[in-house]
Amino acid sequence: MTEIRRCAVVGAGVIGGGWAARLVLNGLDVAVFDPHPDSERRVRVMLENASRIFSKLALAARPEPGSLRFAASIADAVRDADFVQESAPEREELKRALLAEIDAHAPNDALVCSSTSGLLPSRLQSDMRHPDRFLVGHPFNPVYVLPLVELCGGGRTAPEAIARAQEFYRWIGMRPLVVRKENDGFIADRLLEALWREALWLVKEDFATVEEVDDAIRFGAGLRWAMFGTFLIYRLAGGEDGMRHFMAQFGPALKLPWTKLTDVPELTDELIDKIASQSDQQAGGVGLRTWEIRRDDGLLAIMQALKTLGIGAGRVLGDYERSLDARAAHGRSIAGTPDPSEPLRLHKGVVQPDWVDYNNHMTESCYLQAFSDATDAVLHCIGVDEGYLAGGNSYFTVETHIVHRQQAMALEPFYVTTQVLNADDKRLHLFHRLHNGHDNTVLATGEQMLLHVDTRAGRVCAAGDEMVERVRALAAAQAALPRPDQAGRSVGRR
Repeated sequence: MTEIRRCAVVGAGVIGGGWAARLVLNGLDVAVFDPHPDSERRVRVMLENASRIFSKLALAARPEPGSLRFAASIADAVRDADFVQESAPEREELKRALLAEIDAHAPNDALVCSSTSGLLPSRLQSDMRHPDRFLVGHPFNPVYVLPLVELCGGGRTAPEAIARAQEFYRWIGMRPLVVRKENDGFIADRLLEALWREALWLVKEDFATVEEVDDAIRFGAGLRWAMFGTFLIYRLAGGEDGMRHFMAQFGPALKLPWTKLTDVPELTDELIDKIASQSDQQAGGVGLRTWEIRRDDGLLAIMQALKTLGIGAGRVLGDYERSLDARAAHGRSIAGTPDPSEPLRLHKGVVQPDWVDYNNHMTESCYLQAFSDATDAVLHCIGVDEGYLAGGNSYFTVETHIVHRQQAMALEPFYVTTQVLNADDKRLHLFHRLHNGHDNTVLATGEQMLLHVDTRAGRVCAAGDEMVERVRALAAAQAALPRPDQAGRSVGRR
C-alpha cells in the first residue's frame, strides 16, 4: 500500500494530461498546473477518454476516482503533494527552473519525478536544494494505458528515492524499468530513435511511403515485440541452438550496408512536406480523437490477450488487477460490514456505453459479469485472497440463474447486494440483487452455487476449518432473512 495520496502534475500537455488521468483513476487526488489558457479543457477531455478505456483495461475492483483541481501556480499545485510529476516541454533550462521552483515549495519528503525523454537527470537536479528526492520517470504515450516507465537517477539521487518510485509506479499499474547508468535517451528512446532514423531514410529515398513503413512494423515485428522484445525473439530464431547460432548466422549481416544509422537525413522543408503529405493521406481524413480511441482499444485488446498468457504487458496488467482486488478487499471483513445480518453491499459500478445493445440496454453477459464481480467481492471478504489461491484452493461457480426484471441503461449507476442462502464445508450458495443506483430498484437477480475446489488436483474438496467457520458464520448471520422468491426457480416457474 503506497503512502502517496496527493499528487501534483506540472505541465499538462499530452504526457502531463495522461499522467493526471492515470493518477486520478487510481483514486489519487491531483493538482495540475499549466499556464496554457486551454489546459483545463484539454486535460478534462483526456480524462474522459482515459476513463472510458480504464474501465475496460483492468477487469478488477476499481477504486473511486480521486479529485482533480487546477492550480494557479506551481506553489499552489505542489504545496501538499506527496508526489510531483513534471512534464514540461523538453528544454533543459526550462525544466531546471521549474524543478527548482517545485523543490522550493513541495514538502521535503515529496518525491519529484520528470517525464523527460532524454535529458540527463544530473543536470536537471543541479539547481534543486533537495536533489536526493529527484529522478526521471519517463512514460510512453498514452500514459494511462502503456505500463512502461523508465527510471533514471542523477548523480545526487538517493537510492531510496528510486525504490519509492518503483513501488509507487507499480501501485498505479506500471512496469518500472531502472536505467543502470545515466545516459542520453535512456533505453527505449534510443531504440526508437534508431528505427525513426532508418524510417526517415526509407521515405526520403522513396523506398517506401510512411504507410508502408508502418505496415512493415505493425504486421510483422511489432506483434512479436509486444510479447518478447528483440533479444528473446532472436534467440527463438536461432532454433534449438539458441542465440549463439543466431549470431553466427546473421551476425555478418551487421557489416552489410543495409542501414544508414550513422548518417541522418537533413530535415529539409521538402522532406518534411513529403512526410506530412503522406501522413495526411494515411490518416484518410479521420480526426485525432477517433485515432486515439482506435489506438487505445487496440492496445487494450493486445494487453488483455497477453494477460491470458501471462506475457509481457499482459503480465503487468494481471498483477495490477490482482493488486486492485487486494486493495478493495483490504480491511474488508464480515465483521467490518455495516451489518452482516443484512445482504452484503460489496460491489458497485456504472453501466459502460460498450456494455449495452442496440436498445441501449445492458447485455446479458454484463449482468453475469456484475454478479460474478459481486461473488468475487464476497470471496475476498471471507479470505479467498491471492495467498489462498496460491495454496491451491478456490471456489468455482458451477451453476448460475439470472432473472431480468427491469433494464439497466447506459451510464446508469448500479450496486449489487448479496445474500448467503446456505454454506457448508464444500458449498456456498449466493443470491445477488442488482439495484439501480439512483432509486434502488431491483433490476435483476442472480443465483449462484459455488463449490470449493482443490485447484491442483482439479476436483471438489472440503475447505479448511478456518474457511468453513467463516462461511458458516456468514450464513448463520443471514439465516433470518426471508428467502428470495426467485431462489431455486427453474425457467418459467415460480
